[in-house]
Amino acid sequence: MTDLTIRNATLLPCTPGMPVIDRGHVSVAGGVIVSAGSGPGPDAADILDAGGDIVMPGMVNPHAHLPMTLFRGLGEDVDDRLFRYVLPMERKFVTPEMVRTGTALAAWESIRAGVTAVADMYYFEAEVGRVLDTAGLRGVVGQTLADFDPPDHATMDEGFDLVEALAEEFRGHPRIVPSVAPHAPYSTDIPVLERIADWADAHPDVPVQIHLAEMASEMDWASRTHGCRPVEVVDRAGLLRNGLIAAHCLYLDEAEIARLVETGVRVAHNARSNAKAGRGIAPVEAMRATGIPVGIATDGPMSGNTLDLFSQFGPVSMFQKLLGQSRKPMPASDVIHMATIEGARVLGLDRLTGSLELGKAADVVRISLDAPRLQPVYDPFATLVFAVMPDDVRDVLVGGRWLMRDRDVLTLDRKKVLRDAGQVAARFRAEMTEIDRKAASA
Repeated sequence: MTDLTIRNATLLPCTPGMPVIDRGHVSVAGGVIVSAGSGPGPDAADILDAGGDIVMPGMVNPHAHLPMTLFRGLGEDVDDRLFRYVLPMERKFVTPEMVRTGTALAAWESIRAGVTAVADMYYFEAEVGRVLDTAGLRGVVGQTLADFDPPDHATMDEGFDLVEALAEEFRGHPRIVPSVAPHAPYSTDIPVLERIADWADAHPDVPVQIHLAEMASEMDWASRTHGCRPVEVVDRAGLLRNGLIAAHCLYLDEAEIARLVETGVRVAHNARSNAKAGRGIAPVEAMRATGIPVGIATDGPMSGNTLDLFSQFGPVSMFQKLLGQSRKPMPASDVIHMATIEGARVLGLDRLTGSLELGKAADVVRISLDAPRLQPVYDPFATLVFAVMPDDVRDVLVGGRWLMRDRDVLTLDRKKVLRDAGQVAARFRAEMTEIDRKAASA
C-alpha cells in the first residue's frame, strides 16, 4: 500500500512548462514518488489533506557556509570585520565541536524554511556531513582548501588528507555527497588548482566547488598576478570542467559566459549577499539564456544572514528587472525553477530531486496559505517569490521521511541546538570585546 498521499493541494511539480495543478496530489511509497498529478491520488496508510496549500519539491541551496550561523550579525557595521574579527576568530575558535554546533543550527533553520538539499564549503567538513545526515537533509559537503592559514589544515598535504577522508566516509551515501572545495583562485593559485584538477580526474564522482569572479579585488589579483581574469586562471589549471559548481560569477564577460557553457560549469547565484557587500549584480539572465544552470543560493549566514531561499527570491527577481528596466525579466516561475529543479541540476542531483516526478525521491514541502498577506492567490509562483516567508512552511519530507510536520522539526533537538549556539556566541562576544580593547589601547 502507498505510504502517504497528500491531497487537495495546489501542486507545483516543477516539471517542464512549470504547470500549476489545482486540487492535485503526490503519493509516496518506499521513499519515492509513485504518483503526482491531478485528482485525489491513491489511498494510503497516511493521508494528508493540504486544504489548498502549495505542495512543491523541496528547495535546493547550492552554496553556503553552514557553520557560520554562529557568525551571523557579528560586526555588521564594521568595515574591516573580516580581518578584525572573523579570520582571527575562525583560527581561534573553529573546531569540530563548533562546526557541529553551527551546522545543527543551520540544519534546523533550513528544514524550517523548506530547504531539503544544500551545498556547503567550510572546514572540518566531515562534521558537516554527519550533522546533515542526522538531520535527514541532502548535502554536498565540500572540504575547503586555502592558503590563508585555515583552522583545519596547516599545509595543502594536510588539506588533501581531509579531502580523501571525507570522500571515503561518504562514498555511496544515499544523501550526503563528498566534495572538494578550493576556496577561490586567489587563495589557492594555479599549482594547487592543478593538483585539485588531477585529484578530481581520479575521483569523477566527487564534485568541485569554488568561489569565482566574486570581487573586484579578485579581478585585480588575477590581472596583476597572471595577466588575465579569474575564469582564465581556473581554465589554465584545468579545473573549468563539467559539473564545476562556481559560486557568485559576478564579473563575467560574453566570452567567459561562452566558455562556461562550453566546459559545463554550473553557477550558484547569491543575490542577497552580493548586494549586501556592494559587489554588484550577476548577469543571471545572460547566463541562463545560454543554457548555464543557475541555482539560487544563500551564501554563508555571516554574509547573507539567512539560510532560507524566500529571502533571496525578491532580490533575484528585482535585480534582473532593474538591469532590464522592465517587469519582464526574471518572472516568478523562473525564480522557483531555479530554486528547485535548476538548483538540483547545479549540484548534479536533478535525477534524484528538484521536481515531483515518478521515481524521484520524495523530497516534498507544504506551504501554508493561511496568512492574510498570502491572499488572494492569482499566481502561486508570484506568491512564493514576493510574499511567502519561512514560517509559512508547514511540512517537510526528504526521501519520504518526515523532517518537519505541522512546524515541528522531528530530527533535531531545538533546545539543545539553541543552547549550544548560545554558548559559542558568549565566547565570541567576549573575544570581540578583547579585540576592541586591544585596538583601543594600541
